[in-house]
Amino acid sequence: MSTSIADSASARGHPRWVRVTHWLIATAVLTLTFSGYVILMVHPRLYWGDAGNSLTPALIELPISRNHRNGNWSEPVPFFASVASPVTSNRDFPDMFNQNAWARSLHFLAAWCAVLGGLVYVIVGLLSGHARRDLWPRAREVGPRRLWRDVRDHLQLRIRPTGGGPPYGPLQKLAYTFVIFVALPTMVLTGLAMSPAVTAAIPPLASLFGGSQSSRTVHFFVFVAVAMFVVVHVVMVLLSGFGRQMRGMTIGSRR
Repeated sequence: MSTSIADSASARGHPRWVRVTHWLIATAVLTLTFSGYVILMVHPRLYWGDAGNSLTPALIELPISRNHRNGNWSEPVPFFASVASPVTSNRDFPDMFNQNAWARSLHFLAAWCAVLGGLVYVIVGLLSGHARRDLWPRAREVGPRRLWRDVRDHLQLRIRPTGGGPPYGPLQKLAYTFVIFVALPTMVLTGLAMSPAVTAAIPPLASLFGGSQSSRTVHFFVFVAVAMFVVVHVVMVLLSGFGRQMRGMTIGSRR
């Protein structure tokens, strides 16, 4: 595609429904990041399986709050006489960080805003042909030579100025497709799999990712991938023409 044709195609910027859902999802993701980090600070330990707490070995421990210091426990007391009995213990930790209530409520509210915006984006995108035309990578675009050339250009920061909208390059299409159709749906499913109310109504969801704690761990790592995408996305907006990009995603045109 020549430069003049590309400029003509992207001069109109993004459709209104793309702009509205973009900013709704962006706001929701920022809120989810903030509230999710606070939730993680309360218990910065990740487990695998159906159960996990401060008295069981962690898969990963994250030193992100004073709660990371996993000590000051009284002598564990077993519930039953058997060796495999669960135990209970009291924690004597005078300066414990605990902001779970408001953070979980805000996280839940922001999650449904993201789901609403995502559903509108996917449904309208599929029906209008936007997903097939602008997002889904074609076979010739993801060939080894073409893909490597795009990777090399990005690593060397050879970023072509944009007109504030499609067409997108191969790496952009792969990244957008992964986030929209894989990462965000996985975050929603793992979030629901951690909810006792949801899993009580839909029992198979509890074991979909190997248990509640496994769902929490997968949820965290998918969030890390989405956060990395957001950082790279913002950097690319700055390098490819911030003014044109913002005009295309706000008023819908370059001028």
